[in-house]
Amino acid sequence: MSAPRLAVAPAPHGVAAARLGAPAGAACGGALYFLGYVGWGVWPCLLVFLVPLWRALEGEDSAMGLGLVFGLAAYAGGFSWLWRLVDAFLDGRVLLGAGLWVAYGLGFAANFAVYAALVRALRRQGWPLAVAGVAPLVAVEWLQPQPFPLYAGGGLVGAPLWVQSADLGGPLLLTALVGAANVVAYDTWAWWRARGGVPAATWAWGTAVALAAVGYGHARLAAIDAQSAAAPALRVGVVQADLSRLEKRTQSLVAQARHLEQTRALLAGGPVDLVVWPETAYVRGLRRPLPISGRPILESLAVPLLFGANSVVEEGGRRVTYNSAFLVGTDGLIRDAYDKNLLIPLAEHLPLGALARWFPNAEHLAAAADTPALRLGPWRIATPICYEAVHPEFVRRMVGRARPHLLVTLANDGWFGDSAEPWLHLALARLRAVEHRRFLVRATNSGVSAIVDPGGRIVARTGLLTRENLRGVVRMLDGRTIYDRVGDWPGWIAAVIVGVAFVEGRRREGPPASRGRRAGLSPIARA
Repeated sequence: MSAPRLAVAPAPHGVAAARLGAPAGAACGGALYFLGYVGWGVWPCLLVFLVPLWRALEGEDSAMGLGLVFGLAAYAGGFSWLWRLVDAFLDGRVLLGAGLWVAYGLGFAANFAVYAALVRALRRQGWPLAVAGVAPLVAVEWLQPQPFPLYAGGGLVGAPLWVQSADLGGPLLLTALVGAANVVAYDTWAWWRARGGVPAATWAWGTAVALAAVGYGHARLAAIDAQSAAAPALRVGVVQADLSRLEKRTQSLVAQARHLEQTRALLAGGPVDLVVWPETAYVRGLRRPLPISGRPILESLAVPLLFGANSVVEEGGRRVTYNSAFLVGTDGLIRDAYDKNLLIPLAEHLPLGALARWFPNAEHLAAAADTPALRLGPWRIATPICYEAVHPEFVRRMVGRARPHLLVTLANDGWFGDSAEPWLHLALARLRAVEHRRFLVRATNSGVSAIVDPGGRIVARTGLLTRENLRGVVRMLDGRTIYDRVGDWPGWIAAVIVGVAFVEGRRREGPPASRGRRAGLSPIARA
């Protein structure tokens, strides 16, 4: 007869390891998030990035705390490019830059703290992950108070067949697809670890969703290619002069001369129907109202030119400056302009004048409210400027009003140097081409400039921090997508699902007193 075993308390280091396990898992999920997102581009990581967080939320740790850990890990790896702005905007004030970076990171992570709390609450009510894990993610992304909006589904821009669903429901629908993949991965992992039965139902609907998304992507790409082949062509040339913002402020004559020199070289290689210069390529500014002559910009060149410049308008007896896009027509006149609507906080406008001494390089621009098209003969062109191209709902509103045949986005990413930001900016702009099924031309001062087709595929691009020209053929397309007409319907549906799930969960649990009795708790213990 063997001796009875003694109950041994877990070693202190084992308890500590257990306590660290959940935060470590949440941090692992955050790392998978930034690795899968477009800045790093390892998009398969997005198919499993929620699994470690969901596993961590099974324990007794604070759900909001785990969400914060997840969000901070994602932010630390995904937003390191923001440090480039310390020199550009803050004149090297590292402590101020660090404070702003941390403050923004806490705000970013707060979204995931809310998400984690919602997941924990819905799971405790008995809802499956298809409801408790996916719907809150879509709803939180839809309602996120972020100056730089982030959508998990945006990382699928690296998966051409998957990303085509964006013309149905924008980036939120892509996030729902990513969430569904994570549910399949989580249930499969639980089964593999003998923590649940065979997830046959999950595998069945997961396979159906994947086949539907891939099948739709294949069919839409074929249809778009056929439509593009039959559409009128426009030969486009892009000039990338590789001038930093501060260089152009002090050397405006050099900047214009370089753009003209490269435009002449571009035209020497063959005719084009439209030349595009980037944001604020002409830095001396233009006075309105229109029309005005485009000869001071183009000099002797005779080619339509779309370019960025500041413009000055008299409004109510005072001078107002806008960040604008102009189009010099075939007759040499500028008849149309678009003024930027969404200004970058602390860079293009300061909410408080007292902040000016802390942000010496910030501009003082006005925000417009209309989104007119620029017209080139029979064609209409929508021109989101820089930061505006990362806001899907704004571009949707612009497209709905301008009804463009072509998207042209002008940007200046010279602030960020050789970092992930220019590539991130390009990837997000590519999504706008898919959502509205238009060719997109992206012209930047220092790269990466590109021509993107309506399937989100890069037709041609420049390098980063290079001086070069780009030429290609775009097709002038018309028509509207479901996303264009309906907008962010996945966000509405997700919010309704979360609300109904909470109400139904409370109803099934009954009033608080009965919930406590079912749990075997006295009123004092419940308190």
